[in-house]
Amino acid sequence: MRENKDRICIRELEVYAHHGVFPEETRLGQKFFVNATLYTQLRAAGTEDDLSLSTDYGRVCQTIHSFLTEHTYKLLEAAAEHLAQQLLLDFPGIRELTLEIRKPSAPIPLPVSSVSVAVTRGWKRAVIACGSNMGEKERYLEEAMRKIADDTKCRLLRSADRIVTEPYGSVEQDDFVNGAFLIETLYDPEELLTFLNRLEAEAGRERIIHWGPRTLDLDIIFYEDMVLRTERLIIPHPDMHNRTFVLEPLAQIVPDWNHPLCQKTVTQLLEELLRKRKGLGEET
Repeated sequence: MRENKDRICIRELEVYAHHGVFPEETRLGQKFFVNATLYTQLRAAGTEDDLSLSTDYGRVCQTIHSFLTEHTYKLLEAAAEHLAQQLLLDFPGIRELTLEIRKPSAPIPLPVSSVSVAVTRGWKRAVIACGSNMGEKERYLEEAMRKIADDTKCRLLRSADRIVTEPYGSVEQDDFVNGAFLIETLYDPEELLTFLNRLEAEAGRERIIHWGPRTLDLDIIFYEDMVLRTERLIIPHPDMHNRTFVLEPLAQIVPDWNHPLCQKTVTQLLEELLRKRKGLGEET
C-alpha cells in the first residue's frame, strides 16, 4: 500500500516504563528504546518549509513516551501493537509505520545485548458491497455506513449511488437495494469481517436460507491487492465477477481497481459481464 518512500525516522528514543511478564518488571520498571519509521508525504512540507504540512516528530516522540509510561503491558507485542494504533489514529499524515521496541534488560539468563519486537501497521483500503431487501432497506444501508464512518479504525472515503436489483439465486423474495463504498481501515481482513458481521447482526440479519432475504448484507470485495482464502473469508469475493449488482456500484467508486487474480479492472469485468448477458439474452 505504500505510495512513496518518504519517511521520518526516530532512532533509540529512551523511555523508562513498566512492561514485562514478571512482577518486578512492572513494579520497578526498566529502560526501553523505541525506533520508528513513519511513512508519510514530505514534498509539500519540504517545498514550503512549513511544519504544519508535515508530521511533527517532536509530538510523535512525546506521544510515544507518554503512551509507554502511562500504560503497562506484559508483552512487548502488546505494547507495540497498541502504540502503533495510537500513532496512526493521532497523526493523520502517517500512512504506515514500522515500530520497534527494544528491551536491553530482558530477563534472559544468557549473554544477550537486548531483545526487541517490531511491527509494521498502516491504513489499508478495502471495498465493501452492501445490500438489503427486507424492511426499511435504505435505512439499514445508511445506518451501516454511519456506524462504519463512526468507527475509529475506519474512514469512509467514497460511496456509490444505490441501485434496485432483482434477487440473486433461486429463492423468491423482494428486490434488493444495493450499493458499495470504499474505506480505509486499521482492521486486518478477518477483523474487518468480524466487525461487518456484528453490524449485520445489529440490523437483525439471520443466516437461515442461502441467498435468502436479509435486512443487511455486507461483503468484503477487495482488501488492497490481497488474495486470501480461509474458512471464514475469501478475498477477492469469489462471485463478484458474475454480479452486476456488485460491479455497477463498484464501477462508480473504483473503476480502475485491478482484480489481483483476473488482472482486469472493475470496468473491464462489468463490460465483459454485460456483453455476456446480452449475448445470452438475459436481463442486466
